[in-house]
Amino acid sequence: MASGDARVSEISTGYLKRRSVRETGKAIMAGRISVALLSVGLLGLPLSASAEDYHHVHLRAPDALAAAQWYMDHLDCKDYGRPGACQVDNIQILFYTDGVSPTGPSVGSGVDHIGFSFRDLDAKMAVWKAAGVTVVEDVREVDGLFKLAFLEDPWGTKIEVVEDHEWPGFHHIHLRSDDPGATLAWYEDLFSGVADQLKGRIGGLRYNGGLWLLVGQQGDGSLAATAGRSVDHLGWEVDDLDAYIALLATKGIELDSGPRELTNAAGQELKIAFVVSPEGVRIEIVEVVG
Repeated sequence: MASGDARVSEISTGYLKRRSVRETGKAIMAGRISVALLSVGLLGLPLSASAEDYHHVHLRAPDALAAAQWYMDHLDCKDYGRPGACQVDNIQILFYTDGVSPTGPSVGSGVDHIGFSFRDLDAKMAVWKAAGVTVVEDVREVDGLFKLAFLEDPWGTKIEVVEDHEWPGFHHIHLRSDDPGATLAWYEDLFSGVADQLKGRIGGLRYNGGLWLLVGQQGDGSLAATAGRSVDHLGWEVDDLDAYIALLATKGIELDSGPRELTNAAGQELKIAFVVSPEGVRIEIVEVVG
C-alpha cells in the first residue's frame, strides 16, 4: 500500500467508536489498533469512518438556567449536574450561558424541530395546556405512525411530541433540505448511524439505539444558517478528534472553527471543532478527553 493510502487507512481505523467496539466485541482481547487490524486484515471488512454516538443539541435562550428548568418541567429532561443543561436518555440538551437571545426560531433553518416521545400523549397534552405551554398543533393520530402534536418552547424551538411506544424519550431531530436523500447521505457518510425506516415509512438514521435523524423536504425560500438561532447546533462524539479532522480533509470538508480544548461546566475536559452542513446546520464534533 502506498504511503498516502496507508495514511487514509490509519485515519479511518484510528477512532472506531466505543459503541461499534462494544457491538462487535473485538475490544475484549485487544486495543483499538489490534481491533482495526483484525477487522480489516483478517475479516476483510471495509474501512469505515463513523461518529456513531450522538452527543448533544445546543439551544439558545437568554437565561440558560430557566431554559433548562423548562425542559425538565415539561419534557422529562433530567438534571445531570451541569448548570444550564439537562439530559434525556444519554443525550445532552445544552443552553448557551452568554445571555444572548436567539436571532430566530428553529423553523426556517436547516433544523426544523426536535422531537420527544411519551407513553400517554393525551395526558401530557392536558398537563401542558394547564401549564400554559404553547401548543402549535393539537394531538392527532397519523395512520401507520402514531399520535403526534407540536409545541414551541418560549425561545422559538419547535418541538414535535409523539406517542411512539417503540422509541420513547428523545425521539428525533428533523432537518430540512432541498434534497432530503442527498442530505441524509451526507450525514451517514460523516456520522454513520443505522439506516432504517421509521415505522417502515420514513427513511432516516438511528443513533444511540433510538434517536432518529430525519430529513424533510424544504418548501419555498432558502434555509437560514442555524448559528445564533434557537437551535444553534447539533453535536456528535468521536474517540479521536485529530484523526477525525484528518479524515474530513480527505473528504474535502473544512472546519468552521477549532480544534480547541476546554473544560465544560460539568468539569469534563473536551476537544471540540465545528463544521457546517450544506444546508447551514452548525455541527460540533466532540472528543471527551477526561
